[in-house]
Amino acid sequence: MRAKSFVLILTVGLVLVVSLPIWAHHGTAAYETSKIVTVKATMTEFDFVNPHCQLYFDVKNDKGEIEKWQGELTAPNKLARAGWTKYTLKAGDAVTVSGYRSKTGAYSLWIRTLIGPDGNSLPLSENQD
Repeated sequence: MRAKSFVLILTVGLVLVVSLPIWAHHGTAAYETSKIVTVKATMTEFDFVNPHCQLYFDVKNDKGEIEKWQGELTAPNKLARAGWTKYTLKAGDAVTVSGYRSKTGAYSLWIRTLIGPDGNSLPLSENQD
């Protein structure tokens, strides 16, 4: 009986430990929030998926070289309430992306503003004008 209780407790504990990441949510710790970075880019891919929509885009640096960037938005259901669909952005679209850059120096942004191919700001939430 004691062995069964031990196995049961161990199993429950293991399930709880393994499932903790499901409840976790990252904050801004991975990004340098004291400075906004703005880049002009050409979209290569737009993933309208949970838990966060991802943008992939090419940026031409000062030397004329192409850098592969990615940006993170909010959840697709929040963007959908703001009028977005999976077709809002497509490969080849010229965009201007502003946000907080990754502290690691990677070409990665937590997007705070996004100017679409028509030159207008795209709402990032349903409450944004």
